[in-house]
Amino acid sequence: MALAAALVMPAVAPVQATAAPLLVAAPAPAPQAGCPSRQAPPPPAAEEERTGPAVEPLAWPDEPVGGEQLGTCDTVGPSGAPDVTAQGWVLADLDSGAVIAARAPHARHRPASTLKILTALVAIRRLDPNAVVEGTAQDQAIDGSKAGIGPGGQYTVRQLLAGLLLNSGNDTAEALARAAGGDAAMLTAMTETAQELGALDTRPATPSGLDGPGMASSAYDLALLFRVAMREPIFAQTIRTRSVDFPGYGDRPGFVLYNSSKVLARYEGALGGKTGYTVAARHTLVAAAARDGRRLVVALVRGEQSPEPMWRQGTALLDWGFAQPAGQPAVGQLVDARPVPPPPPVAAAASAPTPATTPTAAEQALMPIALGGVAIAAIIVGWAALRRRPRRR
Repeated sequence: MALAAALVMPAVAPVQATAAPLLVAAPAPAPQAGCPSRQAPPPPAAEEERTGPAVEPLAWPDEPVGGEQLGTCDTVGPSGAPDVTAQGWVLADLDSGAVIAARAPHARHRPASTLKILTALVAIRRLDPNAVVEGTAQDQAIDGSKAGIGPGGQYTVRQLLAGLLLNSGNDTAEALARAAGGDAAMLTAMTETAQELGALDTRPATPSGLDGPGMASSAYDLALLFRVAMREPIFAQTIRTRSVDFPGYGDRPGFVLYNSSKVLARYEGALGGKTGYTVAARHTLVAAAARDGRRLVVALVRGEQSPEPMWRQGTALLDWGFAQPAGQPAVGQLVDARPVPPPPPVAAAASAPTPATTPTAAEQALMPIALGGVAIAAIIVGWAALRRRPRRR
């Protein structure tokens, strides 16, 4: 009987259980990293931006840099912030980086000469402050504000930084760029530095901040860059300098270069500031001040000088910030480096089916039939064997 069963069983093929399909939830949509419709500075475009092919807007990061609350077009933070004309602004602790309040912090705008903060940071990190740079006619011919360098003049990098930050010299920006290898090399270094620091809204188009194709930054980035730059002793010392002796060139004698910052001149506790203006950018401002053991930084973009001048709008935000409790929760953070994206989710792998898997319901239903067939076959084989056995006499 056992032999018969063994001979019949292979005719019934074992059915393997198939694993249920693995269901993977669709990824949740990424949070909005910046203001809708504000991925690029608003029109009208500057004449300089129309040269060459169109430049695509900078991509939004997967998440708002500095925290989810900063991915807004509205005002975030304690109530009661003063009204200002700036379309975007950020108020933060200069030391900890905690953002106290903001409006459309990541909306992209043209920075104008506040971009010189980034230019200065790159020059400080890459150039010898005592290296001598000779002025050229091209420096002198640049549009906009100038410190007063000229052909044949001899200037240290330290002096050029003074011209850059005190009097917003576009001529000194060009000289510093040339010392760093030229405009293209300087712009590459500025872009790399911004990316490394997490200033992902910033794309420089000129070393001076004059408008150019693709130029962009944000209130958040400008506050971040100023905070980083203030850690550099040369920057912190230069930005608060009221005046400095400056070399002449050719037959022109040396002169005194004065700091044009009204925040520095008129606001108690000011640590320094930088302004900017072009027709397309409108007015921009970054400034910092200290009071009662706290240091705050404020950045404003795309503002107007009426009904109050920009420096008063900026200091009104500083006054309000100093009045806020020091221990209140922050709405975000000025980062120190580009955020590291989280690793992609790994789906659990399905186990490979094995013959030992539990039979399915259909297989269980067929088992009695198969076993019954085996039993009948065994009886028939056994009966046939008995008939062939000779009778005993």
